[in-house]
Amino acid sequence: MALLLSLLTALVLLSSGPAGTLGCDPLEDHILLSRENLELLRDMNSISPLFCLKDRQHFRFPRAVVDGSQVQKAQAPSVLHQMLQQISDLLATENSSVPWNTTLVDLLRTGLHRQLKDLDTCWAREMEEEGPTLALKRYFQGIRLYLKEKQYSDCAWEVVRVEILRSFSSTIAALQERLRNEDGDVGSP
Repeated sequence: MALLLSLLTALVLLSSGPAGTLGCDPLEDHILLSRENLELLRDMNSISPLFCLKDRQHFRFPRAVVDGSQVQKAQAPSVLHQMLQQISDLLATENSSVPWNTTLVDLLRTGLHRQLKDLDTCWAREMEEEGPTLALKRYFQGIRLYLKEKQYSDCAWEVVRVEILRSFSSTIAALQERLRNEDGDVGSP
């Protein structure tokens, strides 16, 4: 049922065309869309994580650098953009075959691409190479190296999917908390 709901939500977003883009709407709207992308990522699992315990890896997510209390409000769009860009790039890795449902992967890629395009339009001047974004680049480089070492195995992809879920969810929550602290309550998480 959750898979069906996620697919329907994604299809509504994708079928809304240019009028459905977020454009320069508040960052809070982008955070909500990111949560929908997270749902797609959750639904993509095809292997039990228990089967892949031997492949577990600690990727050292730079939590302290992207924590909402450390990120300045002006940096929030670039942190979100960098996270989305790195996930998108990772899903487009050559010489790999992700073990997930291709329809869900395509929906996720489309959602990420649309959100990146909207963020590029509005916050291009603010997208600078700063501490948080550089830390995210290094973090994802470690994930790419891991996948290559594991020869893009199904278990390696599953470990990466779980890791991305954890780190992306953490980043979204931290940014939302930061916005809530600076602007007052922006709604429930």
